[in-house]
Amino acid sequence: MLLEGRNAVIHGGGGSVGGAVGRAFAREGATVHLAGRTQAKLDTVAEEIRAAGGAVQTAQVDALDERAVDAHADQVATEHGSLDISLCVVSQRDVQGTPLVDMTVDDFMRPVDLTTRAMFITARAAARHMVKQGSGVILAFGGYGDPFPNLGGLQVSFQACEALRRALSVELGPDGVRVVTLQTNGIPETITSSAEFRAQIEEGIVANTMLRRAATLEDVGNAAVFAASDWARTVTASKINITCGGFVD
Repeated sequence: MLLEGRNAVIHGGGGSVGGAVGRAFAREGATVHLAGRTQAKLDTVAEEIRAAGGAVQTAQVDALDERAVDAHADQVATEHGSLDISLCVVSQRDVQGTPLVDMTVDDFMRPVDLTTRAMFITARAAARHMVKQGSGVILAFGGYGDPFPNLGGLQVSFQACEALRRALSVELGPDGVRVVTLQTNGIPETITSSAEFRAQIEEGIVANTMLRRAATLEDVGNAAVFAASDWARTVTASKINITCGGFVD
């Protein structure tokens, strides 16, 4: 198993992406620590992981609460011996379907501030332990690519996280810590907007891919396993493109 003996913290672990990655990590031998604001959602994912024979813990933690995030990271490292993988995929609370000229400043800035702040707080907490260990992997999710209309601050938030990923990579690399983005152009299974807008987005995703398909949650989990494993030990300060040819590097 690619992640045997490793401890992975997933903030937003009760969500669709966090759950998919958590299941994949557990399948490959990691002990998965699901963190999030809603215990019931964490419990649902945890039950699925346990039913498949995986090891999992849950903790009700708000990724925007610095003290809570730091305390949880300390607990994982102390009780389990290490903190090896960190991923933050909390809800961005973005508004989609509204043109920028009609959008309020608050609706535009919410995902930018929330996503960047949560990634910084959770990555910082994990990195403090990874630096001491001399190893670790921090994963970002989303990346960025060609603009798509009426997505509000969503793509801006992804670009902000990419800038943070670059900064973390150069500072943490000498201590053996890798920082990698899982770049997507949208996962149709995660779209919760209106049926009409969801169909529009999905059609746009598929039409612009070379493979004429969109990535699935299972694809995201498998890519995350690779990125977090020693098979990707030479990969940092970069992204793994899982857009099915939607974005060309």
